[in-house]
Amino acid sequence: MDKECCQRLSALLSAHLPVVSSEVDDWGSAVTLPLVQRDGELSILFEVRSQRLNWQPGEICLPGGRIESGDVSPQAAAVRETSEELGIAVNEIQVVGPLDYIVSPIGVTLYPFVALIQKDTSIKPNHSEVAEVFSVPLQFLLKAEPLTAQMELATRPMANFPFDLLPQGYSAEWKRRKTYQVFFYSYGPYVIWGLTAQVVRNFLNVYRKIC
Repeated sequence: MDKECCQRLSALLSAHLPVVSSEVDDWGSAVTLPLVQRDGELSILFEVRSQRLNWQPGEICLPGGRIESGDVSPQAAAVRETSEELGIAVNEIQVVGPLDYIVSPIGVTLYPFVALIQKDTSIKPNHSEVAEVFSVPLQFLLKAEPLTAQMELATRPMANFPFDLLPQGYSAEWKRRKTYQVFFYSYGPYVIWGLTAQVVRNFLNVYRKIC
């Protein structure tokens, strides 16, 4: 490489903002973990996703969604989505602070934020996205022991994979890559699990340190 080419390359790379390069469909999502006062005690508010949705209909989740290009930050996305889904004004959502970000094995980067809902009586769910909302007392969750199960990720070459370019004996069978824990909290007829349960568990671990 000559000196001039090297200088151009240096100028280009020095101005480059690196991103995470991934072969999976990685996308960012932001949620709030909403705290409300119900029946005189602090509770966490959850949503049941509408059956009209293509992605995880009927699942229990926290308010939130994809981070869009117009969002100035993951927190702004979480507040916007919470406002839209619960039908409340942005100024009724008081963000307390962030929880640990979660990079999911299935290709989701999740940004959770603890928030206080000032007037939960004003909640009017957007039924195109939310079938219903319910709350779980924080004291119940603090005493609950979640059920833990294991998920496994594996890879397998497709039929047209060029095995002739690889060392002899490369396996065409499934290859185990990773196992990870999945948590489940049961509350009456509701089962809170997956990334939602992981956010809840992370929050409970933080809460136990201070209260």
